[in-house]
Amino acid sequence: MRITLTAVPAMTLDPFLNYESMSEIYVRIISLLTHVCQLNFGRHSLNRSILMCRTLLCQSAFVACQFVVISIAGYLASCSSAIALADVFDLKTGNRIEGDVLKQQGDVLLVDIGIDVVKVPLSQIKSRSASKESANVPVQVNKHKLYRTAELPRRSVKELTEKFGEGVVLVQTPGGLGSGFIVNESGFCVTNYHVVEKETRISTTIFHRGSEGEFNRRRVDDVRIVALNPFFDLALLQIPAQKDMAFKPVFLASEDDLQEGEEVFAIGNPLGLERSVSQGIIGTKNRNFKGQVFIQTTAEINPGNSGGPLFNARGEVIGVTNMKLLFAEGLGFAIPTPYLKLFLDNHEAFAFDRNNPNSGFRYLDPPSRKIAGPSPE
Repeated sequence: MRITLTAVPAMTLDPFLNYESMSEIYVRIISLLTHVCQLNFGRHSLNRSILMCRTLLCQSAFVACQFVVISIAGYLASCSSAIALADVFDLKTGNRIEGDVLKQQGDVLLVDIGIDVVKVPLSQIKSRSASKESANVPVQVNKHKLYRTAELPRRSVKELTEKFGEGVVLVQTPGGLGSGFIVNESGFCVTNYHVVEKETRISTTIFHRGSEGEFNRRRVDDVRIVALNPFFDLALLQIPAQKDMAFKPVFLASEDDLQEGEEVFAIGNPLGLERSVSQGIIGTKNRNFKGQVFIQTTAEINPGNSGGPLFNARGEVIGVTNMKLLFAEGLGFAIPTPYLKLFLDNHEAFAFDRNNPNSGFRYLDPPSRKIAGPSPE
């Protein structure tokens, strides 16, 4: 491992701390740095991690001299493929800023430029793109049995829609329609249970790009139902293989580290309007409905969006859109990916029975008490 030495001035000293030797100080420093790196692994820039390490060292009073040599660059460089990647902002004033977006507060972005965090008004941003260094960093893909996970670089919604739009499909039944998304190259597709409930004749429409970049529609019949879970409102389908077209699967988020205010967007077919994109933020990451946790988002969710993917700002699927509150705007909900991963990893337990369209157990609600009073013993 390559070692880079950096001098860090001591800002806070604790006169009551006594160490037997410098080796004890060094062990404590390395232990602290390892802990900090684990906390920030994959979600902060290198400069951000260095600044946090310096701050924690000073506040913890592990340094009892004016300068202490620490080694962290080599360790973080070995994990560079998982570190959040920087964005480049071209401003309307002609200036350019490069840094890591920490969060969005209203109409202002908080951007970490390494030595400071600056506020960038959204109205002053002309364009936003990934840095050249970010584009050259290889993406580590983890393949599971039925799906793939990855930590992707941040991109604009326009770029992500162009890249992953082909993975979103229109799901049609004799009783209605919804959305879905392809999770692997074998044509396995995820949608909501209520989209295909009590149905056995299912078709999908795939939108694939032609030689000139235009979207072409292809309807595929005889879609097979693989598994159903009415409790999670999830269904797994398989689209028959196409000889002249390869499936374009999407990636699931590898980590469940959602934050309120994080940018998200949904792709689906609301009211049959194909390939519609809606953008918003996460309102609440753990809204409880009938004992199940949902992601609440301001991204517009309408009938027809059900079963489609909810993406984060890196193009990773963080949820499956499934409902909205009636007579309200900006109150959409999605099933978090941990539920989806659990369903896919154990799909054999929810295998579809072709002789029973309502595969899976359904328990009736207990009868309500009509007379107020204590329960009978």
